[in-house]
Amino acid sequence: MHSERFFESTRGKILAALRGGRGTAFELARRFGISPNAVRQQLLILERDGLVSGHPVRRGKTKPTLEYVLTPKAEEYFPQHYDRMLNAVLREIRASGGEPAVRAIFDAIAKRSASKLKAKVESLGTDQRVEVLATMLRDRGVAVDYDLVDGSYVLHEHNCPYAKTVAENPELCSVIHQVIEEVLPGKTRQVESLATGGAECRFEIRTG
Repeated sequence: MHSERFFESTRGKILAALRGGRGTAFELARRFGISPNAVRQQLLILERDGLVSGHPVRRGKTKPTLEYVLTPKAEEYFPQHYDRMLNAVLREIRASGGEPAVRAIFDAIAKRSASKLKAKVESLGTDQRVEVLATMLRDRGVAVDYDLVDGSYVLHEHNCPYAKTVAENPELCSVIHQVIEEVLPGKTRQVESLATGGAECRFEIRTG
C-alpha cells in the first residue's frame, strides 16, 4: 500500500481512477483537466513499472484506441480490506455449508448477470452479442478484446480484477463461463487461464 501523498500526484490519481475500470488517455485527460500528452507520459511510466497495461479496443466503427487497466501488481498500492473481507466471508460460508454453498452463490450471480444481459441482446446477431458482452466486461475493469478466427470468436481477457479472490475461490471463474454459454450461441471452450498461470483468459466460441 502506498502513502496518501502518492495519490495526490497525477500518476497516483490516474492509478486511482483506473481502479474503477478502464480508461483512455483522452478520457483521463478530460477528467483531470490536463493534456492527453501529459497523461500519456504518466501512463508510459506506469506501464514501464508494470502497474498498468494498454490494449487496443475498437469502439464501434472507429479505429482502435488504447484502453488502460490496472495490473495485479497495482492492487498492492491500495488497501486490501475488500478482498480480505470477501475471502473471509466465503471461508465462513464454506465452513458452514461446504463447497455446494459457495457454488450456489456464484451460480446465482451468474444467472442474474446472464438474465440481465440476455434481455439486452435478445434481438441482436452474434457479432453484436459478443460486443455487448465485451462492453460489460470492460465496465467491470476487464481489459478484453475479441476476433473471429476460422469461424470461431476468440475472446481475450488480459487481466482479472478479482485475482486475489479467484486465488482462494476458483469457483468465481464459473460466472463468466455461465454468462457466455447463456448469452452466446454455440459451444464455448476455455483454452487458457490467468488463474493457472496463463498470459490471458482465452475463450473459443464456435457458433457454426
